[in-house]
Amino acid sequence: MRVRIMSVSLAAGALLLSAVLASAQGPHARNNTRMYDPATETNLKGTIEGVTQQTRGQMMGTHITIKTADETREVMLGPAYFITGKGFAFAKGDSIEVTGSKITMAAMEFVIAREVVKDGKTLTLRDKTGTPQWAGSGMRRGRAK
Repeated sequence: MRVRIMSVSLAAGALLLSAVLASAQGPHARNNTRMYDPATETNLKGTIEGVTQQTRGQMMGTHITIKTADETREVMLGPAYFITGKGFAFAKGDSIEVTGSKITMAAMEFVIAREVVKDGKTLTLRDKTGTPQWAGSGMRRGRAK
C-alpha cells in the first residue's frame, strides 16, 4: 500500500512538473514555432517606421514596421522583456537588418524575426528552426553577439 501511494505521488509530481515547464515557455512559444518556416526565410534591410506592442492574441509582443527600398513590412520580434533584457531597444528611424520567416495570417503578410542586427550588434530571437530563445532554458542562449 505504501509503495502504491509513493507511486501515485511521484506520478502526480511528474505531471505537475510537466505543466510548470510547459507554462514557463509562454503561451505562444509553440504557436510561433509552428508558424516559422525556414523555407520562407528572407532578409530585410531598412529603417524602422514604427514600433508597437501587441498585448493580445497569438501575435502578442513587440512588432516593428520596417521600410526597405522596395516595400514596407510588419515584423514580429518577441516579448519586450526579452528584447530589453538583451540590451536592445528599437525606435522609429533606426537602421536595421532582419532575418526571418515570411508568413501570412488573416490575409496579411508578416515576417517572424529570427535575428535582428542594429548598430553592429546581433539580437538572436529564435534558432534556425524558429524555436523562441525565451522558451524554457533558451533565455540563456539568446545572447547578443
